[in-house]
Amino acid sequence: MTTEQYDVEVARPRGARLPRVERRAQLLDSALEVFVAQGYHAAAMDDIADRAGVSKPVLYQHFPGKLELYLALLADSCTSITDKCRTALESTDDNKERVARTVAAFYEYVASESGAFRLVFESDLTNEPAVREMVDKVTYDCAEMIAVVIGDDTGLPEKASRLLAVSLVGMAQVSSRFWLEEDGDLAQAEAVALVAGLAWRGIRGYPKADEGKPEQPE
Repeated sequence: MTTEQYDVEVARPRGARLPRVERRAQLLDSALEVFVAQGYHAAAMDDIADRAGVSKPVLYQHFPGKLELYLALLADSCTSITDKCRTALESTDDNKERVARTVAAFYEYVASESGAFRLVFESDLTNEPAVREMVDKVTYDCAEMIAVVIGDDTGLPEKASRLLAVSLVGMAQVSSRFWLEEDGDLAQAEAVALVAGLAWRGIRGYPKADEGKPEQPE
């Protein structure tokens, strides 16, 4: 058995040894709980090691520092929301339903018990270039996918399609966070239906590509 396959416990035994892949996943889960609860600046590697039930040296075997650990978590979280958006768009050819499912994807992500959305949308480390780049990439990647659908359907130029797509992403993201923080009587499905309805009423106002361009305001 080599150290490449299993963690070397250099402190008191704190549970069974795990293969490195499983240990890394466990550490990320524990780190997520700590970062969501405390934020980046208040969280300490000691807290994360304690939460995972490992010694701090074991934690450092996988992640050289707190920033690297945070970035690994952030990358997973960003991939998750982008994949949800892609799945929503590819799940149907009905554009009205695409809008509804895309909005629903953001609400489902925000409503997740893990609270991972706070790393992406409410990070207290956005002054760090690597973090800012990842967070922005979520909006841009989701918007790019949506813009393709809008462009194909309406024939609008690429820049116009991207602007509408970014607007849709912003609407879904901000409204879902507001809905969660309000913690009122509005059910998730009802909130999704309201926001998706608003978005669709705007988008459907643009005629399809083979029906000509939308009228310009006077």
